[in-house]
Amino acid sequence: QVQLVESGGGLVQAGGSLRLSCAASGRTFSSYAMGWFRQAPGKERDFVAAIGWIPSNVHYADSVKGRFTISRDNAKNTVFLQMNSLKPEDTAVYFCAARRSLVLHTTTGEYDYWGQGTQVTVSS
Repeated sequence: QVQLVESGGGLVQAGGSLRLSCAASGRTFSSYAMGWFRQAPGKERDFVAAIGWIPSNVHYADSVKGRFTISRDNAKNTVFLQMNSLKPEDTAVYFCAARRSLVLHTTTGEYDYWGQGTQVTVSS
């Protein structure tokens, strides 16, 4: 019942920034926990960041902590991922995910809905 559409990916040089957006359909977006994951070619899909019902309830993978920021705007049915100080190892397809849950989640199996992904490429 929930459709997620990511946007904002692109090609940047190391040290640059990108802001990803995930627009969600539905009338109960504010009750969903949201997350961002990424998958590089030949690798598994890894957790990046998550946010719960309360906007201050956030969690980040150690690899992006201090560089990435997840946020949500419930009035616009949108979740964001601000990515600063990008590194070549950040190159991947980035996916947003949703689950109606009180708390945030950090594994792929805990999410019910997924977007189509957006490509992020960081050159050295």
